[in-house]
Amino acid sequence: MYTRQSTALRVVFWEAEYLETPIGMVLNMTPEKRPVRTSISGALQAVGWGGLACGIMDITAAFVVYGSFGLKPIPLLQGIAAGLLGPRSFQGGLATACLGLVCHFVIAFSAAAAFYAASRQLLFLRLHAIASGVLYGIAVYFFMNRIVVPLSAARHFPFSFKMMVIGVIIHIFCVGLPIAIATRRYAPGD
Repeated sequence: MYTRQSTALRVVFWEAEYLETPIGMVLNMTPEKRPVRTSISGALQAVGWGGLACGIMDITAAFVVYGSFGLKPIPLLQGIAAGLLGPRSFQGGLATACLGLVCHFVIAFSAAAAFYAASRQLLFLRLHAIASGVLYGIAVYFFMNRIVVPLSAARHFPFSFKMMVIGVIIHIFCVGLPIAIATRRYAPGD
């Protein structure tokens, strides 16, 4: 059983080992002043793999879920492009579907980059990838559906509790968790 103090010491020892810094030096630093080692390679891998996994898993889930309601992949991707182009995206054929796919992956990589940046400052995100991934997936869902989509040119649909639950579950497993796990796996010190 760990006490609050032993947990704090584990974190300090972990930081000292990770930073390759003498333990006395780390113990004498306030948490805000402790250095955080960065690595361009680790950052790119964390964001790259996290964004790629998120993008592939999320779009696959969208194809499966919306496909079960009869929506084909091309109109679904055109619907994503409608965030930029409005209703005319549905008349653009394969070109606007490709634009929708690009937009989808830009959002996925942006979500991965935002989580990575936050994980450099918040130790919780690095130490508890599963819990932080679940919370991040929920946060991304509500950010996209309550801020981004209403500000976009996309068609607005009425609220559906069923679709919200499906969307939150998809965002937990296909957005938050892959990003958090990739960040823990590839980011320096994780």
